[in-house]
Parts: sequence; C-alpha cells; structure tokens
Amino acid sequence: MLRRFGLLAVSLWCLRASSESPPTAPELAASINRGRVMYQANCSMCHEVNGRGVPGTYPPLAESDFLRQHLRESVLALVEGLKRPITVNERLYHGQMPAVALNDPQVADVMNFVLNSWNNPGGIVTAEEVRAIRAKSAFPTYEALAAANAYKPLPAAPDGFTLREVIRLNDFATRLAGDGTGMSCYVLGQNGAVWKLDLATKKLTQTLWPTNYPSTAAGEFQTLGFTLDTQRRLWITMNQRVEGGPLVSNIVSIYRTSATNSENDPVVPKLWFQTSYPYGIGPYNHGISDIRFGPDGMLYVSSGSRTDGGEKGTDPALGQMGEVDLTATLWRLDPKSESPQVEIVARGIRNAYSFAWDDQGHLFTVSNGPDAHAGEEMDALVVPKPGESPRHHGFPYQLGLRPAAEKWYPHTPDAPAGASFVLPVANLGPDGWRGPLPGSTFDPHSSPAGLVWLGNDFPAAARDCFVMGRFGNLIKTGDEGDSGFDLLTVRPRQRPDGSWEATVKTLLAPMARPIDLLPVGRGRLLILEYTRPTTFKDQVGWLPGRILELEAKPEAR
Repeated sequence: MLRRFGLLAVSLWCLRASSESPPTAPELAASINRGRVMYQANCSMCHEVNGRGVPGTYPPLAESDFLRQHLRESVLALVEGLKRPITVNERLYHGQMPAVALNDPQVADVMNFVLNSWNNPGGIVTAEEVRAIRAKSAFPTYEALAAANAYKPLPAAPDGFTLREVIRLNDFATRLAGDGTGMSCYVLGQNGAVWKLDLATKKLTQTLWPTNYPSTAAGEFQTLGFTLDTQRRLWITMNQRVEGGPLVSNIVSIYRTSATNSENDPVVPKLWFQTSYPYGIGPYNHGISDIRFGPDGMLYVSSGSRTDGGEKGTDPALGQMGEVDLTATLWRLDPKSESPQVEIVARGIRNAYSFAWDDQGHLFTVSNGPDAHAGEEMDALVVPKPGESPRHHGFPYQLGLRPAAEKWYPHTPDAPAGASFVLPVANLGPDGWRGPLPGSTFDPHSSPAGLVWLGNDFPAAARDCFVMGRFGNLIKTGDEGDSGFDLLTVRPRQRPDGSWEATVKTLLAPMARPIDLLPVGRGRLLILEYTRPTTFKDQVGWLPGRILELEAKPEAR
C-alpha cells in the first residue's frame, strides 16, 4: 500500500469522568468493540495496531502518560487538531495532528477502546463529554468540521476532455476493477467490502462484506488490491496482523471469488493463496497490494517492504531483521494452480502500489520511497527467463541515482559484494520532479498510486502513454510545498543502452488524493479519490472520497 496508505491517525487521550451516569459494563464493552473498528480505520496506520506508534514520529497510545495528564487540552487537540510540539513518555514529538472526522459518539468509542487497551489506566468517555469540549473548539460541532472538509471544486479538464463527478462514497476505497465495457465497475474498500457501481444509473450496491472472508477472525486486516478476470472472478489481496506466536506475523492472502449472484456479480470469496513473514517495523508493513494479470496470462502481485530503509528495528516481537525474501519484490503466480507457488520476478522494489504494462508489453512499477528525501521511482522490469535470477532495482541499498556507497541512512545495510542495481526511469520533465533534471523519478513523498496505459482512443493530452495518480505527501516537505495531489502523463522510451527515460506532464491538479484509475470503455477513465483534501495543510479531518470520470470529447478521439 502507499507509504502509510492513506488515513492519517490521531492521538486519543482520556477525559475526566463527567457528572452524568456512566455507561453500564455491557454498554462500555460495546463501545470498546465499536472503537476497535474505528481505531483500525482511522489511527492504526501511524499509531500502529498495538498502539506503540513510531518513536520520534507518531506518539504512542499504549502506556501513554498523556492518557493520565493532559485532559481537556488533549480532547481539544482531537477535535480541532494540534500544531505544537508535545512530550509523551519523556520523548518530544513535533508532528502535526489533524482533527479526526468522527462524530461525538464515534470519538467516545475510539477513546474507550484506547483507554481500555495496552495497559492503559482504563476509564469511560461519553459522547456528551466529547460534545462539551468540541463546543469550545475551532469547529464547535461535528457538522462544522465536516463542512470544513467538504468536497473541493473539480479542476479544469485538460484539452479534449470533460471531467465530472460520478458518485460520492460512504466508505474509504482503495481500488477499482472492471471488465472494460463501461457498463459497471467494482469498488474495493480497505476492509474487504466490495460494491458494484452501475455507471449508467450511478447506483452503488454492496456485494461483499468483511465477514464474507473466512479465516479473518485472528486479527485486523486490510485489502489493498483486486482485479476481475475473464470468468468474472475477483482476486483480492489481503494483509492481516496476527499476534500470539514468537513473532507478530503479517499473514498475506489472495482470495478468489467462487460464484456469481443473480446479477452476475462475483461473490463467495475463498482462500486461494496464503503465506506469512514477520510483521513490519513501525508503520512500514506495506504487505501485498496491486494484483494484475500479465500479457502472459500469469498473475502478478506487488509485495512491499517491511521497513523504511532496511533497518532491523528494536522490538523483538516484530522480528529484528530488515527485509525478508518475500518483501520489496514483485511476484508471479500461476492462476490455474490450486497450490500456487511464488516466483519472484524483481527485487529491490520498495513499495509498488501499482504496476502496469505499456502497449508493447513492457512492465513498469511505480513505488513509494522512504521517509528520507529520496525520489519516488518508476522502474522498468524485465521478467527473468527460466534459470535466470531476477534483476535488483536497489532498495534498500541504493535509491534513485545516488550510488549505494552514499547511504541515505546510517543504518542502510551494505550492498552485497559485486551487486549491480537497475537504475529507475529518468524523468526528463517538465513536471513531476522539482530538482535538477533528469530526476529519479518523481518528487519525494508524492506517493505514486494508480497506474494505467491509455491508447489511441484518448485525446492527444493522454494518448498512448501512462497516466498515474499521485496520492500526495503524508509528511511535511519543508519549504518545498506539497508534492502530488495530481494526475501525470508519463511517456517512457528506451535509450540505446537499455535504460529508460520519460517525459512527464501534469494532466489534472489539484486532486483529492487519487489512489486508483480504471479505463471503462472507449475514451473514458475513472478516477478514485481516497478522501477530500487537495493539500497537505488542508487535512482538518478525513472523510471518504468520490469517483470522477474523465471522458474524451467525441471530436477529440
């Protein structure tokens, strides 16, 4: 998934007991259960599923002294955001915290979950207590906060196109899939839910629920990729954190639907493939995400890194090692097999949230880079022939054009003796890279997301090229301003020496964190926006996004 895939977390702290009657034990238990779900959706990507956060970056919620000390100030920070340094468990944190886009009962539920988890002191928070604090904040009601986070006006369409809103979503979505006919498509939620969108009527119908997946009760899970095959089967990638063994595990699974309903929609997901490795360090458990069929009929899967930059970590429960054999790679599997085996076709790919083929069958990935100020890479992959080893694209030893000897971090591991690394696609400009040209390949922290190849049925501005969405920076980028929040066209070409370069131009901006793209019929492209803010500073709180359609004007095709 993206670097921290999507949702910014918030720090949640305790309230003093109010004068009202506290909830009963069953009511508190129900609140905690609801809060667990809300925490997973809104907080876990930065503060971690176990509440430990990331030292120096995201404060811990587990065993936090802030839960016992800064009461009303903490609630005020929750409902209007926090922009000053804070100290938690004797460590200073400078990061900014956005307000969380949850209503008063939902905030109370999340806080009850946090208060009663991870050796925290326990306690009860009510919606009325939250409401009283919110009333004196910059957003005195939830409605005021929601209004501040309203959908933004659409950007101007490029020449030859029209741009329109198709539908507003009620949940956070990560992927789109379809058969290319333009009649309908499927929308994947981050928790395994799937909806069918009728593109003619704009009707959205849920076809799969999180409870439809077997073997998911052991731990929280996320679904970050899916595709539809010619038999109308959905293939869905899942990552699940499971505790209880010597090491916390990341269980990675691929589900395949096994039936269709009366409307010919794929239903009944069954486990097709599963493996595991030690859960990632900090917020860097990227897991498996994009899944697509290649021109050879094989199934390709992106497997992201479990570290920021090869660090071994300090928590023995997470495994004190850097990358493992299955991570930071691209896989290939035989979709006809009932006992599939992973073939690794590329290494050193940090976190390719998307990959795609051009019209000549060349395979490209677009990856999210580390917190270090390294560029986000587009890599040209060559699938190895039988008996050949996969090519290595650098991570964690070499990033961009900087030689491996010039390490990005003190903890960057030494490159293996004699190793050679494939350089990323060089960006010739004019857009997508602010530094000296050529760049490698896109602005740091811009978070490449959806990637598709568009053919000759699109206007000249996006004809016969890749179109890529950039989710946008999730961390502050100094004085450089925002990076991403846009759609780019990328036109790669191969140099005589076999390396690649590309011309990159802005197609649409600003966008509200575009996360996936889907061509649907002749001259039509769907754009999935994950949320609503179109700048980093504008993130007063996140709410679900929408689907847009970029369509070629008839005379421009």
